[in-house]
Amino acid sequence: MRAHLGQNRGLTPVLRLLVNFWYAHPVGHAIEALRYCLGYHLADPELRVSVALNAATPVELAGCCPFVDAAYSIGYTDFLGRAGDPDAALAEVPPDWDYVLDDDRSRQPAQLEFEGVRRYYQAAHRHFSPRIHHGTAGHEPPAYQPHGELRLRLPARRERPGSIAIAVMPAGSSEPWRYPSAASWQRILGALREELPEAVFCFVGKLERDERTSTSWTREQFESLGDGIWAVDEPLLDQLALVEACDLFLSPHTGFGCAAVSVGTSWLTLSGGPWHEWFFNGVPFHSVLPDTSRYPAFTQMGDQPDAVDDDGEPRTPSMTRARIEEDLPELVEAARALVERRMSYEQSLRAYFARLLEAYDGDRSKIFSFDGIHGRFI
Repeated sequence: MRAHLGQNRGLTPVLRLLVNFWYAHPVGHAIEALRYCLGYHLADPELRVSVALNAATPVELAGCCPFVDAAYSIGYTDFLGRAGDPDAALAEVPPDWDYVLDDDRSRQPAQLEFEGVRRYYQAAHRHFSPRIHHGTAGHEPPAYQPHGELRLRLPARRERPGSIAIAVMPAGSSEPWRYPSAASWQRILGALREELPEAVFCFVGKLERDERTSTSWTREQFESLGDGIWAVDEPLLDQLALVEACDLFLSPHTGFGCAAVSVGTSWLTLSGGPWHEWFFNGVPFHSVLPDTSRYPAFTQMGDQPDAVDDDGEPRTPSMTRARIEEDLPELVEAARALVERRMSYEQSLRAYFARLLEAYDGDRSKIFSFDGIHGRFI
């Protein structure tokens, strides 16, 4: 937590704003909160912007953002509301602010069906006493500048691992059946090694099972991917420093990808599962989207497609070997284009939303993105 700044040269009181962003604990949600903090800072650099996060989220990321005045780690962490007291957890957070801006999910009926979300925001409304406005992050008042480019200032840098370096996270924190098999990843990396023989692969993730999110793979699965730099289970900021030194971050959909683009590294996503990519941060990217007419995906909070047998295990259709084999040429070409910096951010956005609209069979209502950037393209 940073020390608070004083008055603005003793003349005009500096207004204080809290982005109250308690939600589920994956890394991507912390990055969301910090991007909102940045938007308010860009609109008014004199504003003192603080953030409140679920303590199981990597709150230390706020320390990489000089525009964040203070970060509050909320000890009530259970998204499902099975344990803990949100009122007690909020007791150490100052109640008096000029603005308190909540995560928009706190106003969505479907999200409030989660007991933990509902209990936390009920407690927050009892606790906070904003002087001017209690609203929603990303909205005004106060003034907000969308589409900022968040760049985390990491405490240390790492040397570039090779002439071409690709960071790989083969799975996120959801159930294993939502991600490609180890055999599929061996096929992907084999194709990349053939196309880019000078590339060094850097493996990132978290095997340790604690209160924070972890990668739903085993050590043996990681080790089956072949030679490379092993950064699995290193501290988060050290892993991000390695990702920052790479040309590319390769993964399925995962919140860690939001952190990768926040250190300026292009994100190549083997897209599929329930969610499309929605966070864009001024960095070229490419999402390899499945043919959803044959490999159903992007059902969001609706019923998930039936799992199919794949490499002897159940798997969501969009992550099967058959789907990956079909899209492997696109993935390899995109990797080369990103490594060679032949793709601009604007080109990435334009191409992505056109393909995403097709994946949703033309239904614009299903597409969402951070700060609504998709509105420029569809």
